[in-house]
Order: sequence, then structure tokens, then C-alpha cells
Amino acid sequence: MRTRPLGRTGIQVSPYCLGTMNFGIGNPDRDDCARIVHRALDAGINFIDTADVYGPHGVSEEIVGAALQGRRDDVVLATKVNGPMGDDPNRRGSSRRWIVSEVEHSLRRLKTDHIDLYQIHHPDPQTDFEETLSALTDLVRSGKVRAIGSSNLPASEIVEAQWVADRRGLQRFRTEQPTYSILNRGIEREILPTCSRFGMGVLVWSPLGMGLLTGRYRKGDPVQDPQKMHWVPRHMTDERKRDAVEELLPLAREAGLSLTHLAMAFAVTHPGVTSAIIGPRTTRQLEDLLAGATTTLDDEVLDRIDGVVPPGTDLGPLDIAYVPPALADPALRRRRAAERAAG
Repeated sequence: MRTRPLGRTGIQVSPYCLGTMNFGIGNPDRDDCARIVHRALDAGINFIDTADVYGPHGVSEEIVGAALQGRRDDVVLATKVNGPMGDDPNRRGSSRRWIVSEVEHSLRRLKTDHIDLYQIHHPDPQTDFEETLSALTDLVRSGKVRAIGSSNLPASEIVEAQWVADRRGLQRFRTEQPTYSILNRGIEREILPTCSRFGMGVLVWSPLGMGLLTGRYRKGDPVQDPQKMHWVPRHMTDERKRDAVEELLPLAREAGLSLTHLAMAFAVTHPGVTSAIIGPRTTRQLEDLLAGATTTLDDEVLDRIDGVVPPGTDLGPLDIAYVPPALADPALRRRRAAERAAG
């Protein structure tokens, strides 16, 4: 599997990144998860992404750490911080207090002395970028972290973080991790051009549209997966997305591809995308993804995809996507409520 530069870090990574969100919860069998890791590495994937909250609460990191014993030096290892790791409000977020504490827990769980890419999992409106970047800079200088990245940031906040790093002499985010698939192409408008402008690598999550782009979920059929209906019920039942899948299936057949292979090839075709995160729950799913790893799409197929879902278009919301406070809190849009809150 050919590698690509991870932004301007000098690090080379595979166009597929093994995501491990399913480890510990989607697949509780630790030995089987370890087999998935080793099969991915043997196939040429050298990039693994996890997070402290996966598993949940560190289980995924523990599984990855155990699986990488003896092979750690062959892997670009990425993890994330920010999500809640307990009921204590200070055991989450992007404060210096939490970052410098939680990185030690991640290092212990991963059984390593350094993390190649340490990412802020979600925006944190309550914490200044200077606070976050200052803590991450110290981790880079100490050797515990090699590079830092963000995830789910709006384009304006990507620019703000770069500005703060430049003005304060701090390490800057070298990567961004947004969602991207044929069904959700919104990052083509601003996120990808902004990342390109700053020389950032881009790891995209959910290139298979939370499973809709596998072809398993057909229009009119109820979704039988309780986990997906818990996390992304609007996404899984969105009629616009279901209609698009029905148009994409014959397109894929005419191209001689499965819908899964078409969707994955689409995600890594964009020049602004460094790597697409795959999240197999089983070895069988991994083998299917690996079988399509060399797939390329010609301009005719890409043009037809554009006809189904126009460039820069999100067909509908992804339930777990970041929602800015100005949209999530009605009080921020209503003058009277704001005046009452101010006293």
C-alpha cells in the first residue's frame, strides 16, 4: 500500500487508517481485535487511530497497546483527548489541567512512551486555543507527542488556531479529522481548502456514511442495528440519503465495483484527503475493505457521483457531528434571553 505525506510533518502514512472505535464495544473480543490490527499491518496499513473514550473509557487504547507489542515502531499511532472520562467535569475538555494528566493515562494504556499524533477530539468553546496549544507544545517538546491535530473543527476555528500558534510561538495543529463521505461532502467547501492552505494532513472519518454506503440498508427496509439507531437515528433514516444510495448502487455495479469499494475510493481520491479511517468490527469486514484498497475511479464515474450528490453538499445532518453553541443554544440567538442571562 503506497504511503502519503501527513501534511508537512514529514511522516508518511497509508491512505487507509485503521480506526478502532469498535474495539471493546462493537467487538468485545480482545484477541479478535488484535488479529484485526495484525492483519491490517500485514496488508500495509501503517496508521492507527484511537481515542481515550473508545471502548469505552480507554478499553480501545488498551487493546491497541497490547496488540502493538513488538510492532510499535512500524506504526504511526494516533489518539485523541477531550471526551468525558467520568462524571467529574474536569476529566474532559481541552484544558492544560486535563491534557497533561490524560496523556499519561493514554501512554500507559497504549504501552508506549510516545504518541505520534495527539488530537483534540472536539472543539471546546470554553477553553482558549492558547491554553490548549501551550499544553500540547510542552508535550511535543518533552518527546511524549510527535505532532498535534484537531478534529471536527469548523474552518474559522482552524484558522484561529493557526493564528494563535503563529502569534504565540506555539506548536500548530498539523492535521484535522472531519467526517467525509459521498453523502456528506460539506468539507469540500471550506475545510479541505483551509487545511490545504495551511499544509495540514486530513484524516476523514465515516467514509462509508455510518454503514449506509455498504448497501446493507435499502430504502424502505427498517434499520435493525440498535447501536446505529441509538447514535445516528436521523442519519440512518434520512430519505434523501436513502434515495442517494439507491442511485449509487447501479452506478457502482456498472463500474464493476461494490458500493463499499466505490465509497472508499471516492474518499481517498480527493487531493485534500490524506487518509480515510476504516472501522471494521470483524476480520471479514477488514478483508472486504482491503480487497478494494487499490480501486481508482475515473473521471466519468466521479462525474456521475457529482450528479447524485453535488460537490460540497451535505444531504442531511450527521447526528454525532459537532454543533456550534450558537446553533445548539437558543438563548444565544434571542436578545431577551441574553439580556436576562446578563442580569
